Amino acid sequence: MLLAVDAGNSKTEVALIDTSGHVLATSRGGGFNAHATGVPEALDVLAPLIRKVTHRADGDRPLPVQHVSACLSNVDLPGQERELTAALRERGWATTVRVYNDTFAVLRAGLPDTGGAGIAVVCGAGINCVGLTAEGRTVWFPAVGTYSGDWGGGGQLAEEALWHAARSEDGRGGPTALARALPRHFGLTSMMELISALHLRSIPATRRYEMVPVLFRTAEEGDEIARSLIHRQAEEIVLLATATLERLGPQAAPLPLFLGGGILAARHPLLNDRIRDLLTTRAPHLHPTVLTTP
Repeated sequence: MLLAVDAGNSKTEVALIDTSGHVLATSRGGGFNAHATGVPEALDVLAPLIRKVTHRADGDRPLPVQHVSACLSNVDLPGQERELTAALRERGWATTVRVYNDTFAVLRAGLPDTGGAGIAVVCGAGINCVGLTAEGRTVWFPAVGTYSGDWGGGGQLAEEALWHAARSEDGRGGPTALARALPRHFGLTSMMELISALHLRSIPATRRYEMVPVLFRTAEEGDEIARSLIHRQAEEIVLLATATLERLGPQAAPLPLFLGGGILAARHPLLNDRIRDLLTTRAPHLHPTVLTTP
């Protein structure tokens, strides 16, 4: 039997699968971030989820598992991959272990069981992209934040929305409805109140992702600054895909482009239609598909 783990920033899903590909049991829990919490603590989040699917209902002895395939968020560098592989192996959950960045979960969910080439972009709490040739060669990005050249994902979209809203209210920036919409979402009346609440942590930092739907609603209502942020996000997604395509080298056939993560899976027309329009002119042989259940 095989344990499949898809652990993202906001949620973790574990499945026990037999050798025929049938799902025998599943469990679901909170997000995974070994870089922030430490490896032992992150694996402690996985432990009850794995126990739930591997233990029989009437006993304590786990079912035998031959292999763990774990696609984990924030495993962005080879050293982190090696560290998590060793730590998972030490837990004794299976005979063998393979660890991947969680973007590979989207790629593998989209490709047929027989394999093949493709590109996957994830835009959820963060943003990342991977590519795979038919021969098995991969292309990836460090994706650790601004200093690795990244832009976008829910965390940064929220920060950008706050930045523009703050400057709109105090006169340093252009007008945007975000200056009213963001405080209103939290039951406040001004950006000064929201800034204070975030700085003093009466609104926890984890709630910043709630600002992303507010940003999209404001953009859909025609706000130019909000729309510009959505358009930049589309641009960054297309840049990731086209840069990956270039690094993969010449391909014999059109390539599938799988789009995943909470922001892309929401299928916001302003974002997803813009992505398709940009691809039509820049990489018409990339065929985008949104995946909602990697």
